[in-house]
Amino acid sequence: MSDPIEVLPADPYNAELVANVHPSDWENPQPQPRYHLVIIGAGTAGLVAAIGAAGLGAKVALVERHLMGGDCLNVGCVPSKALIRSSRIAAQIRHAAEFGVNVAGEVTVDFATVMQRMRRLRAEISPHDSAARFRDNGVDVFLGQGTFTSSDKIEVNGQTLNFKKAVIATGGRAATPPIPGLDEVAYLTNETLFSLTELPRRLAVIGGGPIGCEMAQAFARFGSHVTLLQSAPHLLHREDAAAAAIVQQALIADGVDLHVNCHIDSVRDDGTEKSITFTAGGTSRQIECEAILVSAGREPNVEGLGLEAAGVEYDKKTGVVVDDHLRTTNRNVFAAGDICFPYKFTHTADAMARIVIQNALFKGRAKTSSLNIPWCTFTDPEIAHVGLSDHQARQQGIKVETFTQELSGVDRAILDGETDGFIKIHLRRGTDKIIGATIVASHAGEMISQITTAMTGNVGLAKIAKTIHPYPTQAEAIKRTADAYNRTRLTPLVKKLFEKWLSWTL
Repeated sequence: MSDPIEVLPADPYNAELVANVHPSDWENPQPQPRYHLVIIGAGTAGLVAAIGAAGLGAKVALVERHLMGGDCLNVGCVPSKALIRSSRIAAQIRHAAEFGVNVAGEVTVDFATVMQRMRRLRAEISPHDSAARFRDNGVDVFLGQGTFTSSDKIEVNGQTLNFKKAVIATGGRAATPPIPGLDEVAYLTNETLFSLTELPRRLAVIGGGPIGCEMAQAFARFGSHVTLLQSAPHLLHREDAAAAAIVQQALIADGVDLHVNCHIDSVRDDGTEKSITFTAGGTSRQIECEAILVSAGREPNVEGLGLEAAGVEYDKKTGVVVDDHLRTTNRNVFAAGDICFPYKFTHTADAMARIVIQNALFKGRAKTSSLNIPWCTFTDPEIAHVGLSDHQARQQGIKVETFTQELSGVDRAILDGETDGFIKIHLRRGTDKIIGATIVASHAGEMISQITTAMTGNVGLAKIAKTIHPYPTQAEAIKRTADAYNRTRLTPLVKKLFEKWLSWTL
């Protein structure tokens, strides 16, 4: 029997979730004499590696101490996007009059119903990541803490799993910033936020990265008074500055009280409310709130794994050390996902799991450096990015030429009332080779895949210009960017030759 896991609030939807991803009556199987692959961690990387390897005929064991599905299903992508969808609906209704649609009365949000919907949908999705599904697909699922006891053995609840190869896919968790008093205050992270049943009247968000921005905007649209505190000069510091500026203004327009370039001095809880003292522009200020959401980065789950016994080198801040092929310092142990990689996205973990299958089971030489990794922050508008920024290209000594199409010049964006955004594509100068792109649009996450596909397939911008895009769509902006590149190929000499030819053929 596995240890019982509680997910709050205790309702039928969370009961269904737990019954799928950590059933209390689960009996761990009798270990096989030896496994081709033993995987610790049943988040995205672990699940993809397990089911992929088993499907190819390998003997696979999958070990999970908490909830299968990892952050993505339980406390990340799935619940957050459910909340974002509800918040977008609320915002659209509030702006309905701009489209000639009159909505009588004040738009209010039933937060308890929003959260119930999220829990229902999460439970509906959970069978995909369930222990029973993986068992039925040939994977030996062990629920419990997996710990290396030697270079080729892992112990789970007193049982020993012998392996030929192993994969560490234990992911990460919310980091705790060194703020005086924070440890003495009950604060929220992504791991506890989705257990709320009542909307905080005043919410403070510490950190202006993707999670902080997404949830700050969503909760402001739900009706919270949200204060967002960011230490950097602008939000989303990894993004194109112009793109981040658009999102920053969108959050302010939604009512978020934003403070950038600020230093948090202390946090205090007097029993009735929480307070945060911070310094910005040389002035000390204090805010009061009911809840604090900390979204100030991630740290790897390396504790309790017995990595020393396995000869696996790691760092408590950056995680397990791997080479370009995802092999650790133990040549028979690999790692994948947030535990070892700076790009902490579900789709990246998926891609890395596929590399592990090739390299661990079939002596492949697949490399993470060959991946074109897109990402998207699901604010409104969204920011999506792939490849290098112009700044990163210059740092690497790559000369670039950038083509930009503002959404204000795209018919569908005008018709949708969604003109705050752009498409920016960077080419290696003198060629049509795409080395990076940024998109700011309501559905940028859907649009970036066209650019990512082109980069992966080594398709240049000139070919995209030849691709027929349906009209009217916002993705037509990509073709307009490609057309702008093609116009640069019409040099004065070429234009003069065309003019002579046309004159001669008249």
